[in-house]
Amino acid sequence: MLDIKFIRENAEVVKTAVLNKNEKTDIKKLISLDNRKRTLQFEYDRYRNDQRVLSQKIPKFKAIGKDVTDLLDDLKERAMIVKKTLDKLNQVSLELEKELLTVPNIPHVSVPIGKDESANTFVREWGEKKEFDFAPKDHFELVQQNDLLDFKRAAKLSGHGFAFYTDKGALLERALINFMLDFHIKKHGYKEISAPFIVNRSTMTGTGQLPKLEEDMYLIEQDDLFLIPTAEVSVTNIFADEIVHHKILPQKFVSYSPCFRREAGSYGKDTKGLQRLHQFNKVEMVRFVKPGNSYIAFEKMLVDAEEILQELGLHYRIMTISSGDLSFASTKTYDIEVWAPGAKKYLEVSSVSNFEDFQARRASIRFRDENGKVKFVHTLNGSGLATPRTYIALIENYQNMDGSFSLPVCLKPYIQDIWQEVLFV
Repeated sequence: MLDIKFIRENAEVVKTAVLNKNEKTDIKKLISLDNRKRTLQFEYDRYRNDQRVLSQKIPKFKAIGKDVTDLLDDLKERAMIVKKTLDKLNQVSLELEKELLTVPNIPHVSVPIGKDESANTFVREWGEKKEFDFAPKDHFELVQQNDLLDFKRAAKLSGHGFAFYTDKGALLERALINFMLDFHIKKHGYKEISAPFIVNRSTMTGTGQLPKLEEDMYLIEQDDLFLIPTAEVSVTNIFADEIVHHKILPQKFVSYSPCFRREAGSYGKDTKGLQRLHQFNKVEMVRFVKPGNSYIAFEKMLVDAEEILQELGLHYRIMTISSGDLSFASTKTYDIEVWAPGAKKYLEVSSVSNFEDFQARRASIRFRDENGKVKFVHTLNGSGLATPRTYIALIENYQNMDGSFSLPVCLKPYIQDIWQEVLFV
């Protein structure tokens, strides 16, 4: 959420941000509501003060034997005016709060301006595309040939967009999850969090999924609870409505969770096999930092995600996301895209984002600085990594001519005792 004072004083900047993010917030209406609220607040304070002054006269008049009938009638009338003004103030405040939730975060000055992903810009790459002396198969063929996944039976249970990981296939995904968690904990110093997978409406609003993305979320209507679309939601809200001491900052958390997304509006887009699922697993990194340090932490978090792919030996590239492709809450995002030789394209396996104080304002996550002043923290998160497309790239890059595949040696401690015949390279 943006500060209303900032919006008031920088209306054109905010209007431009709304336009560049392809949003539809009516800034003119929002400022009008803000003006109305401030006017009503002034009137309420004045009426309330008049009421207080008048009420203080009554006991004084009674003490000297004066008739207070007219004063009591006047006080009753003023009380009605105060109540009506307060009702109007509360109504306008609710309308303003609702409108504020539709205002997106402002893109950082370094973000390329563009309507969609075609305006994303290349940052750097690591490794090289693997060359084969045979035509590489895509993951859909490989998982079936090696009995790693069963999409038909998953569809029987849940419909399209779900997967059964079976036997060695399930072992491989679990190995990826454990490897990623261990790497971030031991190498990068993150603290592991196992957080709820079901959260309330306030929690979803805090990180920016609601109200904009509600149709993409799985809602448990009876309880008005949501299945999380990412562990970012649960972990970021760990300090919601709290004021933490500056000495505990920065905080670095890593969390595994299943992720649930309806993917409304994405029908037919990259839906083959594991490319786009309604339920998938992901390891998420979340950081809480002081405002002046967030862009340093942002670049470090990107490197943390990169090192997972480097350990796996997978070629990738990094893209800066353009304003039109940027998420509602993010001020700047890098996507890490891994090369999948069977699919013959890059697949996004991580988004690393800085939200500055946008999420912190919505969730009321604050800290008390060295001088005792209360400020909003900056929040960041990044996939470290999402498993489905990492899985795709892994088996496609390490496949052999006969359709079998090897695995990178970093996964050996997680697999070798059970899957003894697999080769590690």
